Amino acid sequence: MTAKRSVAVRILGQEYRIRSDADEASVQRIAELVDATMARIRARTRTVDSLDLAILAALNLASDLLALRESPRAAPGEAVEPDRIEALCAAVEASLAEGGRPH
Repeated sequence: MTAKRSVAVRILGQEYRIRSDADEASVQRIAELVDATMARIRARTRTVDSLDLAILAALNLASDLLALRESPRAAPGEAVEPDRIEALCAAVEASLAEGGRPH
């Protein structure tokens, strides 16, 4: 079993510490995806509430994940890694635990 480590990530300019057994580079890539998704949604919807953005981003990313899982054309190498899903969930949970507000 791999030991969990704390990785600092930035999402919408706010730093979060994510505990994960995934490698730091994977956690950073996931945080960058979440950050980009939230920024895109904020620009498109003009939503400023962090919690609303986190929920909309989670819904968008979950939709992408389900589309990948259900796609008959998905190649084996295109499958989403369980560690990436776990780290993404941890990032969303961390944001929700913070009340979606910068501290």
